Amino acid sequence: MKTYIVGGAVRDRLLGLPVTDRDHVVVGATPEEMLALGYQPVGRDFPVFLHPETHEEYALARTERKSGSGYRGFNVHAAPGVTLDEDLRRRDLTINAIAEDESGMLVDPWGGQRDLTEKVFRHVSEAFAEDPVRILRVARFAARFTEFTVAPETARLMRQMVGSGEIDALVPERVWQEIARGLMEARPSRMIQVLRDCGALARLLPEIDRLFGVPQPPRYHPEIDTGVHVMLVIDWAARQGMSLPVRFAALTHDLGKGATPAERWPTHHGHEARSVELVRTLSARLRVPIECRDLAVAVARDHGNVHRALELRSGTLIELLERVDAFRRPDRFEAFLQACECDFRGRPGYEDQAFPAPGYLRRALQAAQSIDAAGVARRAAPARIREAIFQARVEAVAVWRERAG
Repeated sequence: MKTYIVGGAVRDRLLGLPVTDRDHVVVGATPEEMLALGYQPVGRDFPVFLHPETHEEYALARTERKSGSGYRGFNVHAAPGVTLDEDLRRRDLTINAIAEDESGMLVDPWGGQRDLTEKVFRHVSEAFAEDPVRILRVARFAARFTEFTVAPETARLMRQMVGSGEIDALVPERVWQEIARGLMEARPSRMIQVLRDCGALARLLPEIDRLFGVPQPPRYHPEIDTGVHVMLVIDWAARQGMSLPVRFAALTHDLGKGATPAERWPTHHGHEARSVELVRTLSARLRVPIECRDLAVAVARDHGNVHRALELRSGTLIELLERVDAFRRPDRFEAFLQACECDFRGRPGYEDQAFPAPGYLRRALQAAQSIDAAGVARRAAPARIREAIFQARVEAVAVWRERAG
């Protein structure tokens, strides 16, 4: 029985990055021996155990054989006779197929150290093609390791996997899990680009794929291409350390522009309503969490109104604040404003321009909240309480705007 640290922990240490989680592979052991040593079993599809003291994961060395479609279609063989090289061969990328023994010696049969130096994502073997999740993992790694590129032979294999329909076997929850993780990396646009290059974006996120090549008015969008704009927006959100709901809203805020008839280009009148429907469709298909979906719907529907906030009438401002639930959910309102600012900043030359709309809307909310809603409700007829509170808020905002000049 011999144990090795494997995968991301070895990779990140060699890259000089912090190591937070360590996975281990155990060669030459049986499940019974692991149990006798006090390890706790947790693996459902293959033997994985938790160390009795550190609670780190220890998996028995194993091989896999494709037995069906999708990422669950495998027969797993874990036995004392499986060698370390055989276990490493089934891994996705060479940079994740490096092992380190208990003395610190590296075992690197597939050239992972070379590819770390050359900053290349390269598949270990043709077994890569048996698991479509690996396409998403490569895309996610591209968003994290921003200087790495996909090896030509790996890019070619990924295109073949998409062409064969293997990508279509992915379950929605796994797609969302990988997309969400990629959105939280340093440059999410690289994930989208890798998926687009191999054809997977059109199969998994067709609403995003359709944005590329769709022009916008150069007066407002120097980048012109809607897909390019969205990539700039999500990367801005990442640089600001925004939350996942904000980043998802940034990704999906302009989906309706991909459905604008070509004869109407470069204008996109009514794209907000189309965006809302497409956000709902995408979210339902991938089973996106409600928090992400609802914020994305609000941003898709009203980001244009935020950009025009200083021009809106007082009543329209209150309607906007009520629609985005600013009075009851101030934290969600802040996330909404953050996503709208990402939209504004995601254009060449706009990164440092003044954008007064978020501050203006925050002050409008404060003015509207200054009324005595309970007092207004007591004085109004029961059937007119909602209308009376709305009107009082409108008047308070109007007074604030007049005083502010």
